[in-house]
Amino acid sequence: MTGDIERLLRAEAPQVLGALVRRFGRFDIAEDAVQEALLAAGRDWPVHGIPENPRSRLIRIGYRRMVDMLRSEQARRRREHEAGTAELAMREPARRPGPPRETDDSLTLLMLCCHPALSTTSQVALTLRAVGGLTTAEIAHAYGTTEATMGTRIGRAKQRLVRAGARFTPPAGADQDERMAAVTQVLYLIFNEGYTATAGDELARVDLTREAIRLTRMLHASLPGDGEVTGLLALMLLTDSRRTARTGGDHELVPLDEQDRTRWDPDLIREGTELIDGVWNRGAAGPYRLQAAIAAVHAAATSADRTDWPQIAMLYLWLERLTPTAPVRLSRVVAVARAYGPARGLALLDDLNRRHHLDREPLTRQRERAVRAHLLQMTGDTSGAAALYREAAGLTDNKVEQRYLLGKAGRLG
Repeated sequence: MTGDIERLLRAEAPQVLGALVRRFGRFDIAEDAVQEALLAAGRDWPVHGIPENPRSRLIRIGYRRMVDMLRSEQARRRREHEAGTAELAMREPARRPGPPRETDDSLTLLMLCCHPALSTTSQVALTLRAVGGLTTAEIAHAYGTTEATMGTRIGRAKQRLVRAGARFTPPAGADQDERMAAVTQVLYLIFNEGYTATAGDELARVDLTREAIRLTRMLHASLPGDGEVTGLLALMLLTDSRRTARTGGDHELVPLDEQDRTRWDPDLIREGTELIDGVWNRGAAGPYRLQAAIAAVHAAATSADRTDWPQIAMLYLWLERLTPTAPVRLSRVVAVARAYGPARGLALLDDLNRRHHLDREPLTRQRERAVRAHLLQMTGDTSGAAALYREAAGLTDNKVEQRYLLGKAGRLG
């Protein structure tokens, strides 16, 4: 599948799915039909060209596949009424699918995929497949599991939505607020997994970061006045602006302080900074706006030495009060150490370990050792630092990160 066709299909996926769900009311089957329509187009369009109205063509393909699936259910004596309605719709021209509606179903689909009945893992997988248009194989590869396992997980998620009585309608009130929090968290998780892959030979998974940004742009277009959605998009753009500078010519990891800032993407920095500046004073800042502000401070520094670390430490303290998570606490340690010296950083890290056990928390136990090793190195304790770098390397499955940490340990002896 060529790049242009792939981007087109992924952009159209939620609209095609929305059209089928509105007509048939069966998200579980419609999602499978859309995947088959996308695969068929991916095989045919590179050979015969993109049709004049690709969305209509995809809807027709998906529609026919839906009819086949519902007929199959009828043969098993289930869903007779739906199958009969679908068959009539195919036979009677007046009832066949007309031109696609102009309604953008992306936000409704995102909220459906992030239904509270689903686990976070299932929400991520279903979002990537139903809204992102990724195949099961692509999602499985991104998360280091088999296609069969991921297929089972997605299938169970769809059945759970059916059992929960989930409907293809936008939630309202408190339910909408809860669902929006889940949507932004899912997009944030997708981006983070792409930015530093949990496992594999590459530091990043660009396909995931690109998809997270695309979906967040889609969400921002639906909710331009939402300060946190804007902050999330700004955060992704500012963070992604550093992507090409994170590895050197030998594909080895380059830490932030050593990166060649001329390789940072100025267009992404400009766009991200304008976004966060535009919403910074729009009510109380939430976690994504605060993280975007931190990224903007980094982006504004022409060199590592000119970074305003006291401001970053203050922003992390503010962020910790809003979202007291282990990763945020550990990031504040780094900022405090850079702003006020390694001794202050180590003292804060010891205190946080006593109270919150960052060294045992699954999200931070590997990075806690890497951070402590760096601070010990700054104080001159090279042997202690080397031991902790090796320990941190043993706790990650990302090969690029492993090589970097073991290299640090080797240079210290």
